[in-house]
Amino acid sequence: MLTLINSQIMLKLGLAALLGLTIGLEREIKRKQLGFKTCLVISISSCLLTIISIESSYIFSNSSNGININMDPLRLAAQIVSGVGFIGAGVILKKGHDSVSGLTTAALIWSASGIGIAVGAGFYFAAILAVILLILSVEVLPLLFALFGLKPLGEKEIILQLMLAHSDQYSIVIDKIKQQRIAINYIHIKDLDGTHQLHLKVSVDHKRNMLEIFQHVSEIEGIQGVEIESI
Repeated sequence: MLTLINSQIMLKLGLAALLGLTIGLEREIKRKQLGFKTCLVISISSCLLTIISIESSYIFSNSSNGININMDPLRLAAQIVSGVGFIGAGVILKKGHDSVSGLTTAALIWSASGIGIAVGAGFYFAAILAVILLILSVEVLPLLFALFGLKPLGEKEIILQLMLAHSDQYSIVIDKIKQQRIAINYIHIKDLDGTHQLHLKVSVDHKRNMLEIFQHVSEIEGIQGVEIESI
C-alpha cells in the first residue's frame, strides 16, 4: 500500500514537472522574464502542497483521544493561487507612456500553479488538456488571427523614441512614418532645452522585423537618433 502511494506521488510530481516545463519553455524561447526553471519550481511546489493538503486531511481526520478533526482537503492548495499572485506581479513592468508588459507571463505563472494543483489533486487529463489549450492560445491563435485578416490581433506594438533636428519637422516625420505601413497609436512630444523628441507607440504587422523598421525609420530625413523597443 505504501509503495502504491509513493508511486502515485512520484507520478504526480513527475507529470507536474513535465507540464510546468512545457509552459516555461514557451516563455524561455521568447526570451521573457519567466523561464522554465521558475515554472518548474511553481508547478512542482504547487503539486507537492496539494498532495500534502489532501493526504493530511485523511491522516488527521481520524479520532484522536476522542477528538474529531475535520479538515478541508484543498485548504492549503487554495492559498497557492493567492500566493503565486505576488510572483506574477513581480514580472509585470510599467514602462513609459502608459505601456505595460509582462501580463501574459504573469498569467502563465498563475497557470503553472493551477496545473500543479490539478495534477496534485489527481486531475491528470484536465491538467494535460489545459496545457495544450494554453500553448494553442499563446502561440497558435495569434497566427490564425493574422492569417484570416483580423488585423489588430495580428499586430505587435513597439515604442519609437526619435530625436529630431528641428521642431518644425514633427508633422513631416509622422507622415513619413505612416507611409512605412506603421500605425501610430500614441504621440508624445517633448521639446525642451533645445532638444526635439518624439515618442510614439505604434502598431506593425507581427511578421515585420525590428531591424527592418529601425532601418526604414532611421532613413527618414530630419531624424538624428532612433531608439526602438518592443512591448
